[in-house]
Amino acid sequence: VQLVESGGGLVQPGGSLRLSCLASGFTFSRYAMNWYRQAPGKERELVASIGAIASSTSYADSVRGRFTISRDNAKNTLYLQMNSLKPEDTAVYYCKRKTGDYWGQGTQVTVSS
Repeated sequence: VQLVESGGGLVQPGGSLRLSCLASGFTFSRYAMNWYRQAPGKERELVASIGAIASSTSYADSVRGRFTISRDNAKNTLYLQMNSLKPEDTAVYYCKRKTGDYWGQGTQVTVSS
């Protein structure tokens, strides 16, 4: 199993970013997926989840209405569209297969003026 995140960077408050997570080594379309984040000095937190066929999604209260999780099973790719970014969204973002302890290496998102 391999998960590779990309799309992070430095963005001003109010800006947008789209994160991607390319999955390989398993049948991507059969598994629910999650996005997590970890800010400096804080515990890793669940940001968003999506079902195997994208029929169900859920979000942390802190990002609901600003972030959108989606997936393209034909491309084995998970996405996180992040809008109206705030400084408190600064963190390393990770994708994870819901079952099993499989994590990507993370991508840094920094929201700062």
